[in-house]
Amino acid sequence: MVSRAGQRATVFRERLRLDWRRFEKFMQLLLHNKLAVAGLVIILVFIFISVAAPLLVGSYPSQFDRTTSLQPPSTAHPFGTDWQGFDVLKLVVYGGRVSLLIGFVSSAVAMLLGTTVGLVAGYYGRVTDQLLSRATDFFLVIPWLPFVLILVAILTSSLATIIFAIAIVSWPTTARIIRSQVLTVKERQFIERARAVGSGNGFILRKHILPNVMPLVWAEAVLTISSAVFTEAFLSFFGLGWKGPGAVESWGQIANEAYTNLALLRGLWLYFAPPGIFITLVVLGFAMLGYGLEEVLNPALKRRR
Repeated sequence: MVSRAGQRATVFRERLRLDWRRFEKFMQLLLHNKLAVAGLVIILVFIFISVAAPLLVGSYPSQFDRTTSLQPPSTAHPFGTDWQGFDVLKLVVYGGRVSLLIGFVSSAVAMLLGTTVGLVAGYYGRVTDQLLSRATDFFLVIPWLPFVLILVAILTSSLATIIFAIAIVSWPTTARIIRSQVLTVKERQFIERARAVGSGNGFILRKHILPNVMPLVWAEAVLTISSAVFTEAFLSFFGLGWKGPGAVESWGQIANEAYTNLALLRGLWLYFAPPGIFITLVVLGFAMLGYGLEEVLNPALKRRR
């Protein structure tokens, strides 16, 4: 007789095997999409640069590393120095850590909130759906940029505030998409069978509905990271970014300081241009990967292509 623990282990291994096969099939489809591959390469390059920053350029500059401010590019400082005398190359390489951190965390918060609202509204329907849909519509019609500016200006400009502000304007789109998908999934036969054998709503949502909408969640998450990185850069460029004592500056803050200190008029292009170029490339990379994921996961787009 096989014990219950042995049966559970066997079921677990079989599930892992099936999940791995699905993942392999998905990666094969994804790697055949040139748009997604190009975006993925860009993202991986910038993640590597951010993570390996100490190996690439050394430690983040401190007050003891200050030298003459606004120096032109030289052998010692390939991108020159900023208004405080710090090496611009080091600032730019480390700046990706803040921009990507805010992008990933705010996207995760938005996905959690949007997916929860979409699941509950689409599955339960009726009054619950009406209330949550109206709340979603309210946030959808709010002009996101003025709302984020006002929110960050009113609250203390901290890392948590910026993440919250970006997440609060990003979740409604996800909620709408997930709700529409749930409305379709919950009418399928396997959901009716699950109800017939006595499965509760929580079990159905967790084991049957959520796995069927997760591909859309991942695609939306990638696109949300793209908009979050841009929004953080926009806020920082206008002086509303997070700047704690001794904190790493984001690309938006570096661009703001370069603009404020007239880097362009002084001919210091390598002080102003790299942050803007990196922001553009990262946003473009996530957008390309997101659209590529949509083509892979959406049958209608695959047929159209």
